[in-house]
Amino acid sequence: MKRLDYITLKQLKTLQTVVQAGNISAAAELLGLTGPAVHSQLKSLEETIGSTLLDRHGRARNVVTPQGQILLDAWVEMRATLERAITNINAIDQGKSGSVVLGVVSTGKYFAPRIVALCRKVFPDIDVSLRIANRRDTIIGLEKGAFDLCIMGRPPRAPLTDEVILGPHPHIVIASADHELAHGGKVPREALMSETFVMREQGSGTRILAARFLDEIGHGHQAATVEMDSNETIKQAVLNGLGLAMISAHTVAEELASGRLVALDIDGLPIDRTWYLLSPKDHPLTPASERIRDWLVTHREDYFPKV
Repeated sequence: MKRLDYITLKQLKTLQTVVQAGNISAAAELLGLTGPAVHSQLKSLEETIGSTLLDRHGRARNVVTPQGQILLDAWVEMRATLERAITNINAIDQGKSGSVVLGVVSTGKYFAPRIVALCRKVFPDIDVSLRIANRRDTIIGLEKGAFDLCIMGRPPRAPLTDEVILGPHPHIVIASADHELAHGGKVPREALMSETFVMREQGSGTRILAARFLDEIGHGHQAATVEMDSNETIKQAVLNGLGLAMISAHTVAEELASGRLVALDIDGLPIDRTWYLLSPKDHPLTPASERIRDWLVTHREDYFPKV
């Protein structure tokens, strides 16, 4: 086994910072170190591991190698474990105070900041931090223990979680207010196959739902699609006439209320999904996390958009 006891947290942090910053000079500034000190940390780490961790040749300088990525992944897991340990210690030292990391899939970013704001008013002694990512990355975060609580749609098969239903999560098909389908009342399902659909990226729960819906009405025919990497970009694309989109009604509540976007009247819509509050099954909740969980369950009407 390579010399595990010789690896330091400072070295791992240095590796992560260099990869994120893109070069040693920028990393040194972020870390408050000199360039030679950063270089020395990396060199010592590579000697301990016995592998090259950064590719320093050609144009792609300071790009992490496969060996370096494995080490970075381990560092993320270790840091999450240490953060959880500090949180638990603080909860013990300070009674019911502490920190709670709330993970939310990107579809929920339109109401998640309100959750944090309300929790800080109700629980000024608990620091609630928010981390937003797509479904795939959120599940990875759950696997690595990065969240105390997590809000998402369909719970993953792995890792194992405890789930509580928070409320309905309707999905609709939207069009711009001047789209021809927005003024004809009931829209025949088959008419959708002649339209372009703006879709989320691979790994998004909304994309999976939209793909299933189009497969159901297409009977083997493929609708034209354009891919966008965020709900905000999708909204702008639809507003500018690029096509239609299936989207969470919670993400477009303001645009529907103002009339800038229209929810099309289509048989089978809205598709009602469910918001769940998850917690890792193999990590007992801290007292602070329990307080936030209980509040989220009993105050659902305070933070979900009205649609």
